[in-house]
Amino acid sequence: MKLQAGDPALPLRLTAINGEDFDIASLNGRPYMLSFFRFASCPFCNMRIHELVKRFSEFSNDFTVVAVFDSPLDNLQEHAADHHAPFPILADETGQCYERYSIERSILGVIKGMLTRLPTAIRGMCKGYVPTTIKGNMTTMPANFLVDHEGIIRVAHYGKDEGDHLPFDDLLAFCASQGETAH
Repeated sequence: MKLQAGDPALPLRLTAINGEDFDIASLNGRPYMLSFFRFASCPFCNMRIHELVKRFSEFSNDFTVVAVFDSPLDNLQEHAADHHAPFPILADETGQCYERYSIERSILGVIKGMLTRLPTAIRGMCKGYVPTTIKGNMTTMPANFLVDHEGIIRVAHYGKDEGDHLPFDDLLAFCASQGETAH
């Protein structure tokens, strides 16, 4: 069953790209965005991580992002380490958290994304985000959850295609509502 606004965020403990264990409980009392991505070499996902890293300074020190990939750790390290993200990037090789959060899989979503978001995929590949090795499920759809200070999901966005992420303006609006935009 899909999670929705008003539901509590679920426990999550995975290995981060730096090899350390990460427990979402460490963010208790802080607002954050929990983002589920596709496989580590996905051009759409890497473009989104690139945007989040580039624009991270627009948030205050209290807000963070937690990025989860449907890939083994070694593959994630190979394809995402160069982002040097100021937030945790996690590997969920077994899909346990994807299942708990009811992250969808869709062949039609892959086709739709390729047809409607081709320029984004091309920009990603030009930046070097080429899906040379696909370790993870190709049909995983992205999802974003905005979680408040109390651990309650305020926005649940399940992507309709492989490049459908929560609009950045919605993320900024959430941060403003939490008193979390940088000035």
